[in-house]
Amino acid sequence: MQSRPSAHRPGRPRSVEADAAILAATRAALVELGWSKLTMGDVAGRAGVAKTTLYRRWAGKNELVVDAVAVLFDELELPDRGSLAADVEGVVLEFAALLERPEAKTALMAVVAESTSDAALRDRIRSSIVDRQKHLVMEGRARAQARGELPTESDDPETAARSSDLIFDVIAGAVVHRSLVSSKPVDTDWARDFTRLLLTGLTATSHA
Repeated sequence: MQSRPSAHRPGRPRSVEADAAILAATRAALVELGWSKLTMGDVAGRAGVAKTTLYRRWAGKNELVVDAVAVLFDELELPDRGSLAADVEGVVLEFAALLERPEAKTALMAVVAESTSDAALRDRIRSSIVDRQKHLVMEGRARAQARGELPTESDDPETAARSSDLIFDVIAGAVVHRSLVSSKPVDTDWARDFTRLLLTGLTATSHA
């Protein structure tokens, strides 16, 4: 699991344990109360810290909730399963399992909904959640290239970044839509069929 501390204001050193307790309390409060009723005071009470402690670390509820979601996504990993197809299927199922957790589902849907009218929140979601997980795409692509499953791409950083963005958007978008919008299961059969479509294109549907 990765640890990426979020930006914070100058002051006393931060406590990793206190941060973890605050973020866990935030997720629990969000599941129980919902976005509209969630307050910094409620989170502080659940975490057993002063409200001023929260404001020394986070400017407000938006930042706090995004960071509470981000640490869950940092749990995603991409172990070597022996092939590109197996790697993709594995991360799809792992991502779907994360989205099934009430604290992840509730928090993610809440911040995405709120971000539709808050550009700063969209930027924070992108930097704290989306961009932080793109390393999985780069790891998987490099591993597949080393196996000879994918051709080596251009060394141009912009081209590589566009490719990573596209792959990430396709995989994450499909899983989020299936899990949270359609409310349908992402099981092994779906993960296998999706991976076949991703790797071989629309012609894969004729062989399903």
